[in-house]
Amino acid sequence: MSARFHIRTATLDDIPQLHRLIEASVRQLQTNEYTAEQRDGALGHVFGVDTQLIQDETYFVACPAEQPEVIVGCGGWSFRKTLFGSDHGPGRVPEVLDPAVDAAKIRAIFIHPEWARQGIGSMILEHCEIAAQSARFRRFEMGSTLTGVALYALKGYRERERVEVPLPNGSRLPIVHMVKLAEGVETAS
Repeated sequence: MSARFHIRTATLDDIPQLHRLIEASVRQLQTNEYTAEQRDGALGHVFGVDTQLIQDETYFVACPAEQPEVIVGCGGWSFRKTLFGSDHGPGRVPEVLDPAVDAAKIRAIFIHPEWARQGIGSMILEHCEIAAQSARFRRFEMGSTLTGVALYALKGYRERERVEVPLPNGSRLPIVHMVKLAEGVETAS
């Protein structure tokens, strides 16, 4: 897999391509779990680019090895308290987390529909977990879409709770709060 795709740190120059990728991903890959009204209301609010992640250098893009200028997937992790959302999303909390007690936030993994189901999301997730562990985090959490729950469960994440996020258009978006311990970390008895 890694020979076919390259992961690099996202830059501010990637933002226009990221907007297009995220919109295509949401509109085409989330049709079974969310209504058109929910997808429309969530784009640019819950689903979208968070430039803080790019500035923190914790957001990544996946590109085909033969087409390094084409972004086919994106995702990141954060050492800040915000669990999900774009620059204009709800619940923005920029305070820095303490890796000794807090969980790193896995954030905004999206795959272009033309490149879906090729292992890119798993590759980005693993890259994020390794980067967060390098920053001394031993737990991870995320606000998963309904679309992503099955993949994240396969990767060791467990559902903590389901929440409904109010959207600007009046609809509500179900999000699943999921958690995971890093490998080698044992739970307290």
